[in-house]
Amino acid sequence: MPRYIRAFAPGGTFFFTVNLLERNRTLLTDHITELRAAFSFVRKQKPFVTKAYVILPDHLHCIWTLPSGDSDFSSRWQAIKAHFAHRIAQGERLSERRLKKGERGVWQRRFWEHLIRDELDFERHVDYIHFNPVKHRHVEAARDWPHSSFHEYVRRSVLPIDWAAGEEVRNLGLE
Repeated sequence: MPRYIRAFAPGGTFFFTVNLLERNRTLLTDHITELRAAFSFVRKQKPFVTKAYVILPDHLHCIWTLPSGDSDFSSRWQAIKAHFAHRIAQGERLSERRLKKGERGVWQRRFWEHLIRDELDFERHVDYIHFNPVKHRHVEAARDWPHSSFHEYVRRSVLPIDWAAGEEVRNLGLE
């Protein structure tokens, strides 16, 4: 029997990877309050449900379910990125192209998205998200990373506190 029940919705459930432009920066965890505010602000205007997430210093992964009939995740990401960038101090290098366009150099322009196909696909992506801080050697166990939905999954008794990803998740190349 699947561990995660009712993972999908008619509006679509998607896995995302979103990266900072400069991968050596730690803006996302340094400014976690501003990032959370950006998500909250956009969610009020363009609803979505976050099924799982992890925020690392230079990138994040999450799974969203959009409202029925809605597939416009791009404008949501654009708004989140803009809201966050507007609320942090400038300090990034700006390319000539970004200067001409009046853009900040905080985020990579594009992001990775994947439509979740079924329950197993959902489970693997949730596990990948929760294992990511361990994969990147920020912590030794998922329970030790504070910026993750892992703790909610433990509170709801979906995962045990001592959970560790299996080989099928450790070997996924989703970045």
